[in-house]
Amino acid sequence: MTFNEGVQIDTTTTSTSGGGAGRGIAIGGGLGGLLIVLLALLFGADPGDVLSQHPVNTRDDVAPGFDVNKCRTGADANRYVQCRVVATGNSLDAVWHQLMPGYTRPRVRLFSVRVDTGCGPATSDIGPFYCPVDRTAYFDTDFFEVLKDEFGSSGGPLAQEYVVAHEFGHHVQNVEGLLGRAQQGAQGAQGSGVRTELQADCYAGVWAHYAATVKQESTGVPFLEPLSDKDIHDALSAAAAVGDDRIQQSVTGHVNPESWTHGSSAQRQKWFTVGYQTGDPNKCDTFATYDLG
Repeated sequence: MTFNEGVQIDTTTTSTSGGGAGRGIAIGGGLGGLLIVLLALLFGADPGDVLSQHPVNTRDDVAPGFDVNKCRTGADANRYVQCRVVATGNSLDAVWHQLMPGYTRPRVRLFSVRVDTGCGPATSDIGPFYCPVDRTAYFDTDFFEVLKDEFGSSGGPLAQEYVVAHEFGHHVQNVEGLLGRAQQGAQGAQGSGVRTELQADCYAGVWAHYAATVKQESTGVPFLEPLSDKDIHDALSAAAAVGDDRIQQSVTGHVNPESWTHGSSAQRQKWFTVGYQTGDPNKCDTFATYDLG
């Protein structure tokens, strides 16, 4: 999915440095986050404690942050993956401003190796995640290569943009006051945690529905060019790659739905598709349906 070159990238809510440590649980961790939470559940630990206490690299030779001054236009988003993350966030903000009264922008932080957050310290092993305490989505873009090389995602821009849209979906849930439901009630394949993650997948699909039509207010240019069949395939491939069943099979050799935290590959694909085909956030109420797919 290609950005229109006339789009101007707004980096005012983006940073590349760490913030203050605090308490809370990060939501929607990517590949690493899935593994950490999964192993915590398998061994009877509190996933929030595991995440906040996950070993952090404290070396002085941590890679420097990406220079966001390189991110000026849609052409830069097509050239640099870090700029693509920022520009995707701009597009998401524009879509959700139109769909949701009272929407406020989250912050975006690009990091490498380690970062301090309002939910505690984290490393690249966590994968992309959203911290509701500081309302920030965190991305180490090396995750996209892991997703492709180690877990079979087809790659491609929309695969990466899907990941960003999913984390912004958690921010939408936070603005709506829904995010706390992830820690309430039953867990496992039918539990609140899985329903929270699948709703974020659906919200990512809602964004994809409008991404090529919503225009940047300052330039009057649509953020993205129309989606191709390959774009949709890339997004669905990324959704499948981070399914609990697929990761469990790879890590443990068997599938245990009782310890699912994000949903199966098929469920994640289904709910992204629901959002993409309808463009209606109201269709994303995973808490109101028994059949998650």
